[in-house]
Amino acid sequence: MMMQHLWATDVPSEMDDNLTHPPDKRRKMSTIGSEEVILDKFCDPDNPITITFQDISAAAYKIRDGIERTPCLKSQMTQMYGMKLFFKKEFLQYTGSFKERGARYALLMLNKDQKKQGVIAASAGNHALALAYHGQELGISITVIMPIIAPLMKIQACRKFGANVQVKGANLAESKLHAMKLGREEGLIYINGYDHPHILAGQGTMGLEIVEQVPDLDACIIPVGGGGLIAGAALAIKNLRPNCTIIGVESERCPSFTNAIQSGKPVYTEMHSTLADGLAVPTVGVNAFATAKDLIDKMIIVKEENIALAILRLLEMEKAVVEGAGAVGLAAVIENLVPELVGKKVVIALCGGNIDTTALGRVIERGLAVDGRLNRFVVEVSDRPGSIAELTKLIAGLGVSLKDIFHERAWIKSDIFAVQVKVVCETRDAEHSEELHQALKERYNHLNWSPIY
Repeated sequence: MMMQHLWATDVPSEMDDNLTHPPDKRRKMSTIGSEEVILDKFCDPDNPITITFQDISAAAYKIRDGIERTPCLKSQMTQMYGMKLFFKKEFLQYTGSFKERGARYALLMLNKDQKKQGVIAASAGNHALALAYHGQELGISITVIMPIIAPLMKIQACRKFGANVQVKGANLAESKLHAMKLGREEGLIYINGYDHPHILAGQGTMGLEIVEQVPDLDACIIPVGGGGLIAGAALAIKNLRPNCTIIGVESERCPSFTNAIQSGKPVYTEMHSTLADGLAVPTVGVNAFATAKDLIDKMIIVKEENIALAILRLLEMEKAVVEGAGAVGLAAVIENLVPELVGKKVVIALCGGNIDTTALGRVIERGLAVDGRLNRFVVEVSDRPGSIAELTKLIAGLGVSLKDIFHERAWIKSDIFAVQVKVVCETRDAEHSEELHQALKERYNHLNWSPIY
């Protein structure tokens, strides 16, 4: 498989001409059924482009005045997990994610005519926000096609930054097809949010900052969706610290990069709803895969409940609001999937903070349940005055907080003189929950104890 390297449009070279005027062999179209599919000329499966360390260095110089140099600080959880944990807080970028790095660089690398014409992209969130914001800053017209599943708050935010937002497509794949068709009709450059070579180079600047901020790091844990962030960041880190272990993390609901490594190439992976919606990319980028596959030391797949717990831990201990996609690195530590890092200095990238506010409350409750602090049980008590009061007295006596209680009589088959009581309560920790569990078992014969998740 032939591999090309990234070029810079502001430095004259034969490669530069290919970016502005790509050869005919790169203008491809195919069909799936009766549906036309336009292949992205910058993300050609037959000719993947691998970026270089020099490309990342060039990107760092060009975007230095427009991107936040986010902190990489020691975590409050260092003692909890036996590692010297540092969090790279990319959620503190202006629009809430690392996507700004690649978006700004890709926009800056357009030639004069392309900047005048404008760009187009398909995105359900962070990439669209980053392009919209930096397009407004640089005076470049931005069109984003967002699927109908995109959160309303993100759609409104893109419009606030002056982007032309069209909501089309049931999913991101349909939105991308529409975006590429519209781009071809109107002469707009399509910028893939996780695989355009300039996007990869821009994302790599996070890796440069990490090594400068924690120069003696032993490992870096990076969330993986389409692969753009880990491709750029791993390349930067490995060039500056070759012995650093690079670990990629995905949700169990869409392990597309793990499947790509096992298959030796990007392959389609069935996608399911996940808390880490920003990582739900069914086919990883061809350029990202070509660049990252030999730089990643380990890929990890985490469970959904541990993503929720990671979000909760970050809220409580770091005072950080992080979306599911940004929290999967910590989820891997919580799930004890990196025991080899105990005692090591580890950086975890918290790459985004744009969690849907309507879902945040549910995520917190899920995290509390996983942590053994939110419990649900059903118990049968005597249907006589004072029985429920005795139950609540037992709960209160143990210092447990009652969150919800409901009782019913009609559906009990065992005893007509009994009442069934359903309780949701909050405890200090898993040990406290077990104390409550044992007390209930000793007092009541009919007890159904079950965790919420």
